[in-house]
Amino acid sequence: MSAPRRIVVGISGASGAAVGLRIVELLATTDCEIHLVVSAAAERTIAYEVGAHALAHTIEIVDRYHDFNDVGASIASGSFRTAGMIVAPCSIRTLSAIATGNLDNLLVRAADVQLKERRRLVLMLRETPLHLGHLRSMAQVTEIGGIVAPISPAFYQRPRSISEMIDHIALRAIGLLGLDDLDLAAPEWSDDTPPTCPKS
Repeated sequence: MSAPRRIVVGISGASGAAVGLRIVELLATTDCEIHLVVSAAAERTIAYEVGAHALAHTIEIVDRYHDFNDVGASIASGSFRTAGMIVAPCSIRTLSAIATGNLDNLLVRAADVQLKERRRLVLMLRETPLHLGHLRSMAQVTEIGGIVAPISPAFYQRPRSISEMIDHIALRAIGLLGLDDLDLAAPEWSDDTPPTCPKS
């Protein structure tokens, strides 16, 4: 029997913490081995945006929760094979650190490992507006193999709640890992029944 596939999820301190937590919840329904690393700023954001007990619940459903400052953790090594990593949300600080190789914590070190080992790295950027420095960091991380996927709602899906919107964003991120057999695909767009627009 083969070992379970490992997926690393990082949560940094940008707004949109619910997306990262939902990604973990969805992955927990599969046979994947989930490794989680959360920045100190993200801990604060999670408590503020989602609730005081949200992080504790998430830690309970992952296979391994890694200390943000433990740069010697398993996920910091290329020999620790994974199926990829998602950082959701990804702050500009985290994106820039990954782009420039400023590996001063476990989250960015684990992300750098995905790049050097030619594995999928999905960075769910959460920032607006963007200045030229931000755009250059986005271009640089793309050039070295990362996938920049801003947290962007799909209004064409006509979400009826914030939860539905978060689910679609989370499923799109998981889909970018290329693990099609996980059966966690976001609904596909179809032009068979195009939405109608209200008359102005």
